[in-house]
Amino acid sequence: MSAAQYAASRHAVWLSAAAIFTDQIGRILLVHPTYREDDRWLLPGGAAEPDEHPMDACRREIAEELDLDRAFPRVLAVHSLSPHHPDIRPGMPCPGEIRYIFDGGTLTPEQIQKIRLPSEELSEFAFFETREAVQRLLPVDGQIMLAAYRARLGATGSAHLADGQHILKVPALDRHDVHVRYRPMWDSPLRRTPVPGQLPVQQAWAWCFVPDGRVVLVADPGPSGALPMLPGGTVEKTDTTPEDTLRREAVEEAQLTLADPVRLGWVLDETGEVYGGVGPNARLCLAARVTDIGPAVIDPATGHPFVRLLATPAQTAALLGWGPPGARQAQLAAETACARWGMPTAHPTEIEEVPAEGMRLS
Repeated sequence: MSAAQYAASRHAVWLSAAAIFTDQIGRILLVHPTYREDDRWLLPGGAAEPDEHPMDACRREIAEELDLDRAFPRVLAVHSLSPHHPDIRPGMPCPGEIRYIFDGGTLTPEQIQKIRLPSEELSEFAFFETREAVQRLLPVDGQIMLAAYRARLGATGSAHLADGQHILKVPALDRHDVHVRYRPMWDSPLRRTPVPGQLPVQQAWAWCFVPDGRVVLVADPGPSGALPMLPGGTVEKTDTTPEDTLRREAVEEAQLTLADPVRLGWVLDETGEVYGGVGPNARLCLAARVTDIGPAVIDPATGHPFVRLLATPAQTAALLGWGPPGARQAQLAAETACARWGMPTAHPTEIEEVPAEGMRLS
């Protein structure tokens, strides 16, 4: 075979690059193009030019679309699209596409204010919670976005996808369709003083540490995905103290046996709307040591078992969508666990699922 014949025989596909940007509470940046008839949004990025490396293409496209000069140190996902995928626009002769998704990091409010769009190409940009972002993207683009973002959150390395599906091991966040949980009170300060006597404690939850310095998260599966939360819940009349609430909820939700709970602080809920408008109340934050994790069981409040995950405190704060205050609270919890129980600092590691049969903790 001649060189020309060999070159003609090789598989040729389109090449493109996009980036995952988030705001400080974990919402995804999408752009709205002026040229699409289906009104779908996109991740910022675009097609690579001839002889252009995907990373260079991403940097050029981000500069053109958002007027941001960014470095992209990490590939979050590589995706292969088949030539006849149903999400390809009808009548578009596409030979298939390889798309790289890079990590654009977290944008500060100051950086977001500097974004400038090319009006002839993009009409607007916005940050969306992942569950809403999926609805605004083409189905395959939504699958790519979630896999890439979860690779960033879960420290699993680059996701390798074909037609929106993982071709290697499916990570825990993808397996259970876990989304970042946006909280309206994410920026409420954690008060380190004792709860005032006249203020009722309506909720108690905790950073529950296992011996390697990671914490246990629970996620409630639902039709729109699983939402992560720290173990804990509403204080009931039968609970003598908020610590009793925490121990009871930890058993019901995650089959955790807790020891040595310590109060880290409290958050003021000024309205108590979620509790029927009871007025000002405190939500108590604690740290506790996990001494045993039992087999998964059905939660009596929901009628199904919760997903149980092991993550570092920093990963947990990112999944909870608490922004910089959550990162500071995670650091406080980790420092408390180190000082009181000798817990090691948990280094970035892959988020894992607690086995259904539970875990033995030495």
